[in-house]
Formats: sequence, C-alpha cells, structure tokens
Amino acid sequence: MTGRYVIHLPVAAADLARAKLLARAAGRSLAFLARADLGGITVSTEDDQGVRHWVFCDRRLDGGRRCALRADHDAPCAARPPGRARG
Repeated sequence: MTGRYVIHLPVAAADLARAKLLARAAGRSLAFLARADLGGITVSTEDDQGVRHWVFCDRRLDGGRRCALRADHDAPCAARPPGRARG
C-alpha cells in the first residue's frame, strides 16, 4: 500500500467531447493543489468504466512538470494551454 488515496468523482456529460471539456475545466481549477495530477485524468462511459479516454497529455516537461495540453494535441508540449498567461 502506498499510503495514497485517489478521489473518483463521477460527473455526467452528454458525450465524450463534453466529458473531456468538463474534466479539463475541473482539473485546471484544481491545478493549484500540489497533489493534483492532471495527467491522470480520464473519462469513460458509465457502462464501460474500464475503457478510459485521457484528458490531458501525460508527458513530463523539464523540471518535472507535466504538459497541460489536451491528450491529443499536435503542438509542442507546454506547461500552460495557449492564451493562459501567468498573471
């Protein structure tokens, strides 16, 4: 046992695209938490929860941070989504 616990928070959405959009919004709103691992966020259908779709890219960046872009992005990996300047 690792001593870690994972929170599973079922939230319903009408389709896969909306589920990913909602999951990205939820993840980004919790990104300030040091223990939040956005790279681990997935979505699935309610009836087949074993088949999961990744929401964020899981690649590691220099310095140990993870890429904050969508799982299927074509642009180079980045710590922040485009248009989200630090401020």
